Parts: sequence; structure tokens; C-alpha cells
Amino acid sequence: MSDQSPRPRKPARPYRRPQKDPVRMLAFEALRAVDERDAYANLVLPPLLRKAREKEGPDTFDARDAALATELVYGTLRRQGTYDAVISACVDRPLREVDPPVLDVLSLGAHQLLGTRIPTHAAVSSAVELARVVLGDGRAKFVNAVLRKIAQHDLDGWLEQVAPPYDDDPEEHLAVVHAHPRWVVSALWDSLGGGRAGIEDLLEADNERPEVTLVARPGRATPEELLREHAAVPGRWSPYAVRLTEGGEPGAVDAVREGRAGVQDEGSQLVALALAAAPVEGRDERWLDGCAGPGGKAALLAALAAERGAVLLASEKQPHRAGLVAKALHGNPGPYQVIAADGLRPPWRPGSFDRVLMDVPCTGLGALRRRPEARWRRRPEDLEGFAPLQRGLLRTALEAVRVGGVVGYATCSPHLAETRAVVSDVLKQFPQTDLVDARPLLPGVPSLGDGPDIQLWPHVHGTDAMYLALIRRTG
Repeated sequence: MSDQSPRPRKPARPYRRPQKDPVRMLAFEALRAVDERDAYANLVLPPLLRKAREKEGPDTFDARDAALATELVYGTLRRQGTYDAVISACVDRPLREVDPPVLDVLSLGAHQLLGTRIPTHAAVSSAVELARVVLGDGRAKFVNAVLRKIAQHDLDGWLEQVAPPYDDDPEEHLAVVHAHPRWVVSALWDSLGGGRAGIEDLLEADNERPEVTLVARPGRATPEELLREHAAVPGRWSPYAVRLTEGGEPGAVDAVREGRAGVQDEGSQLVALALAAAPVEGRDERWLDGCAGPGGKAALLAALAAERGAVLLASEKQPHRAGLVAKALHGNPGPYQVIAADGLRPPWRPGSFDRVLMDVPCTGLGALRRRPEARWRRRPEDLEGFAPLQRGLLRTALEAVRVGGVVGYATCSPHLAETRAVVSDVLKQFPQTDLVDARPLLPGVPSLGDGPDIQLWPHVHGTDAMYLALIRRTG
């Protein structure tokens, strides 16, 4: 006779409270700020890191933790398009139907699995634990299931599945593989002038972590001082540039804290140096930076002007940004002035200046290394919004410069609609002008194109993709 008595039940596992991982929590908070408030990671991350150090203590949250949190945030944002394609292949609903906080946790997990050397088990378990803390146990099970599917292949394996073959659709292939919106791939390709190798090198450079570059402001600091006191190497092109090594923190540099040096990409330095080096006819006493915020180029121009006995007027429309300009210029060795004024309705008289820089608002497609979230926010229609402003500001600049003086039109975008198209359109209204060949003004800088304008590139020069056209008034 068989025993029909029920089998004894296994005792239920005691409930385990989820453990908070300060590194993953910080990364999640940063991603939520970027998504919910349209914040920029480079602005929200530093205060979050400070808060974590104060809360956890330097022994619990050290430099390695800060570096990992930074990599998780920036890496996830840079590769968001690729990870979205992978996650889409592993869920049974459109991504737009996945709650954004859940998608952020999945993206963090995907980056740990596909973009770092974190072991698979640790990557999955840490993401699931984060999900338990911020989403609850129910949705954590969903996260666990999706990440286990993602873990079945490495990044190359997934790209073979989710990216179309290059020969079938080159732009979509590059968009998925290199995590850029398709329209951005197309625009950058047009700016480069074709060729697969160049566009792939550029897109890959956009996904690399940029170096921190400092500028030693003339008359206040020297590159030699910065090189003596910190783990750094000289800049590639600018005589005032120093590149921090070993993950150097700019805030730890005395000259930066004191305003004698600043954080400034070498491309921005080159734009200011080229304008300052351009030959002008006659006097050279009054310089204008017509879109001066937040003040990096203005500070370098003001210092260069002071060496020649010239004066810089730095104008910025937004009062709070004008305040940043004033802070950057404070302590300049020569006279200068900062004003809050609309560059389209300027308070200065026509023909007042010998040199004018107009670094116009733009899509920022040249700085995707530093602001990776910008590539996902920008839309093609944004170009239409910037176009009237860019043309208007260049017209204002050409009216502000005297005959024989020089205007520098600059953008942190290589998009042809924001660079050569603007210059070409506006110069039709100003026939008494000449384009100045800017290339000889930057000796030693290679691959500057056919001229007379200049386009810098991350994959060629290691800088942001700055554009500069120099224009002389001849009548």
C-alpha cells in the first residue's frame, strides 16, 4: 500500500532586503536626471559624486568607485542606440511601452554585459539588485529575464543579429554598430566627403572618453607650471594646452581653482588662436566676442589681447551665462568688459571692432564625446531653428567689424548646414568681403582640408569638431 500522505513542503526562503550599491544607484540617478529633466551628464554627475563621497565616506566610495560610476553613465549614454536595439530583440513589446526607469536599469545592465569587463554573473546580479531597490521585486524578475537573454551573446554577436549588413543599408548599419542616430551618420558622412574608413573612425572617436584638456591663460599661468605640478602632458597643437593623464581631476589643479587656467578643448583654443593670428590692416585695439558664454574662448582672447595692449568686449545674451564669462575673465592682466546683450540687437556701433569672434549656438554635433546624450536629443528639424540665428549673428559680426578687420565665424558642429552653408548665404549680402585662408594661422596642425576655412575632427586632431571661417571686410 503506497503512502498517500503529502510530501513536506520546503520551508519558504526568508525575505532578503535588497542591498543598495552606491555605484549603481548613482549611475541610475544620473540616467534618470538625463531622461526626466533633459539634464546633461557632465553637469549632474559631479554633484552626485560629491554627495556619494560625503555620504559613504572616502573609504567606502573611493576613486575607483567614482571611475566606475562615470563609466557606467557615459558608456550607457554613448551606446544607448545599440543597447536599445539589443534590448528590443529580448523583450516582447515595443521599447516605448517599457517604463523609462526599467529601461534605464536594463541599459545599465546591457552596458555592463556588452561594454565592460565586468563578469557576466556580477553584471546580471548587480543590475537585478538595483532593480529590486528602485523598481521592486516584480519588475526585477523582468530585468533578470531580459539580461539573461542579453548575456547569451557578446557585443559582436548581437551586432550580427540587430544591425543590417553594410552592403544592404550602410547608414543604418553604421547607426546601430556605432550608436548614432541615422540622420547624424548621414550628416557627418556628408561633411567628411564620403569613404567608409573616415566615417567609421569618426563615429568610433565619438564613443571614446575624451581627455581633459586645460588652457594656461597667458599672463596668468604657463603650461610649464601645469606640467610640473600635475600628471599631464603637453597639448598636441595649442602652445597653451596641457592634457591631464591618469584620470586627472581639474578641480585639484591650483591654477584652475584660481582661474589662472581653465578646462578648454584644444579645438576651442585653436579657434581663438587663429582669430588672434589673422592679419588685420591698420589698428588692432578693440576685439569682440559676440557669443561669449560660458567664457572659455573669451578668457583666452582677453589674455591675448592684453599682451598687445588691446581690449576685449565679451557679450553674452543670457545674464547668468554673462556671469560665467565675468568669472572666467576675472583677473585678466589687461582691461576688458563683459556685458549682457543680444547679439542680434547689439548696443555697439557698426564698424567698432578690429577683430570679432562669433561662436554661434548650434546643434553641438561636434562635441558628442563630451555630451553623449545630445546625439539622442537632437532632431533634424533643430537645424531649421538654429539657421536664422546663425545667419543673423554672422551678419551682426560683419557689421560690427571695421573695414580691414577680421571676423571669425565658429561652430561646434561639422554639419554643412551650420558651417559652409551659413557663410556662403551671408556673404552674398556682403560682397565687400574676402575669405581668409585660416590654415597657415595654425602651423603644425595637419589635415585642415582644402581651405580657406577649417574643420577639426575628433578622429584626426583629437579635438571637438570645431569649424572656423575667417572673413575680412574689404569695404
